[in-house]
Amino acid sequence: MAGVPFDQRDGDIWMDGEFVPWADAKLHVLSHGLHYASCVFEGERAYEGVIFKSAEHTTRLHASASVLGFKIPFTEAEINAAKEAVLKRQGLTNAYIRAFAWRGSEMMGVSAQHNTIHTAIAAWDWPSYFKPEERLKGIRLDMAEYRRPDPKTAPFKAKAAGLYMICTLSKHAAEAKGYADALMLDYRGQVAEATGANVFFVKDGKIHTPTPDCFLDGITRRTVIGLARDKGLEVIERVIMPEELASFEQCFLTGTAAEVTPVSEVGPYSFQVGEITKTLMEAYDAKVRAGAPVAA
Repeated sequence: MAGVPFDQRDGDIWMDGEFVPWADAKLHVLSHGLHYASCVFEGERAYEGVIFKSAEHTTRLHASASVLGFKIPFTEAEINAAKEAVLKRQGLTNAYIRAFAWRGSEMMGVSAQHNTIHTAIAAWDWPSYFKPEERLKGIRLDMAEYRRPDPKTAPFKAKAAGLYMICTLSKHAAEAKGYADALMLDYRGQVAEATGANVFFVKDGKIHTPTPDCFLDGITRRTVIGLARDKGLEVIERVIMPEELASFEQCFLTGTAAEVTPVSEVGPYSFQVGEITKTLMEAYDAKVRAGAPVAA
C-alpha cells in the first residue's frame, strides 16, 4: 500500500452521481460519517476488466446501509453501472474498487436523522493485499488483543466502518511485532477471523471454519466454500477453540483483498502450505477470471 498518498492520485472518482477530479473528491471535516462512523463500504476486485460478483457486493452495500438506518440514494443497478464506468474511466482492467456511502454534515451529534446520504466509488491498481513473497510461503499471524463483539452490541452483518476500528488496532499491533496480520477471537473466546479476512483450517483432508454468527460471512468465504464442495472436499462450519490450532495441518485466509492466502503461523502454531490450500488458491484464481474476455 506504500506509494502515492490516496488523496494525491490521478484520475476521477464517482461521487454523488457525477465524476469529480480525484483530488477534489472531498467531504467536510464535520461530516457525521467521520465522527460517528455512519459509513458503509464494499471492497471489490476486477479481473481482466470484469468486476467479480459486483451485483452481490452492491446488494450487501444497500443491506449494510439499511442496518445503519439510512438509504443509499442510488439503486443497485445505478451503483453497478457506476462501478463499470469508474473502471473504464480509470483505464483499469485488474483493480480494486471501493464503493461506500456515509452521512453528511447537516447535523453534528449522535443523532443525524436528516443528514444527506453521500455515495462514492473509486478504483485503483492494487495487485496484492499481502507481500507476494510472504503470500507464497504463508503469512504469519499474531493473536489479537481485541475480540469481535457480541452481536447484541454491534451490527455485525453490516460492512460498517466502525466495526473495523479494532481491526486496525490489531493489525497495527501485529505488524509492529513483525507479523502480517492478526487472528481475532470473538467475545466468547472462540476463533473468529483475521482483521479483514475469514479463516479456514485443514485437518485429515477436511476443511474447518468458524460459524459466522458474530462476524461478516464474506462473499469470498462463501465462494471458496462452494469451490471446495465442488471438488468433493468436506467443509465443516463449527465452533473452533484457540487450543485446537495445534491439531490443524493447514490454514488459509479468504477475502476480496486477500483472495486465498496461505498462513504458515498463528502465534506459536505452525502450518504447512498444503495441497488443499494450493488447490483452492488455483480454483479461486480460475473462478474470478472465468468471466474475462477471451483473447482473439
